[in-house]
Amino acid sequence: MTDIGTDLYPPSGRSKIVLPVLIGAVVALAIFAVYLFVQVDRTKTDVAKLREALMTEVSNLRASSTVTTETQRKNLDSLRDQLEAARRTAALAAGQAKTEALRHAEELAKRLEEEQQRQKQMVATELSVVKEAASSANTKIASVSSDVTTVRSEVASTKSELDRTIAALKSVQGDLGVQSGLIATNAKELAALKSLGERNYFEFDLTKSKEMRKIGDVTMRLKKADVKRNRYTIELVADDKLVEKKDRSVNEPVQFYVARARLPYEVVVNDVRKDQVVGYLATPKVQVGRTQ
Repeated sequence: MTDIGTDLYPPSGRSKIVLPVLIGAVVALAIFAVYLFVQVDRTKTDVAKLREALMTEVSNLRASSTVTTETQRKNLDSLRDQLEAARRTAALAAGQAKTEALRHAEELAKRLEEEQQRQKQMVATELSVVKEAASSANTKIASVSSDVTTVRSEVASTKSELDRTIAALKSVQGDLGVQSGLIATNAKELAALKSLGERNYFEFDLTKSKEMRKIGDVTMRLKKADVKRNRYTIELVADDKLVEKKDRSVNEPVQFYVARARLPYEVVVNDVRKDQVVGYLATPKVQVGRTQ
């Protein structure tokens, strides 16, 4: 039988469209990552400004409290002096003058007590204001810190997505020297390729046998499976032509053409076991005759 591996035609431009789209996605993700890094820098600047404003506010409150306390202290000292003078006068006075002096002394004592109570209330109020301002600032700082953590997480996620996209863009060349599309190395990746809908995929679990087995619209037979070297040999029949693909490796696109398709068929084996291989056959969705 004739070897169909020599019946080569260049693939269509579909793979030329897939790569620019993926590269565009990488560029977009890179721009988004730069934007997130800028946001982190701006957030750090806002935190620094917030801390500085809080320190200024607390400093002003302390200065105001110091001035108020000093004024109240002077008032208390003055009232104490007046009270002491009134008591001395009362001790020396007699009759009505002594009674008047004692009344005045009692009034001064009452005013002194009221002033002390008012001063305590003012100090308590100022302390409450300072504590509230500090609590509010801590809440804002905690909120900003949370935003920074979220942005960092988004940057890490974006970087991971970029790495996965770049990995998907690695060139894969088939055994016929024709550039292949993306290939799957496991079941999860194969499911992703199926979701793209660009090709038909036929999974197979092929055991060593003398009989040919139908996979998709071709027949295949496993001749050899080398577990230690992860290599295998199969025979393919398509268009009534037999071709042997000898000593192929795991995850290598094994390509061959059929008359009804312009793009090559691809066999990819993901696992080599004792007298057994597991993989899939990928065929073009568009089935038309090639120009002779």
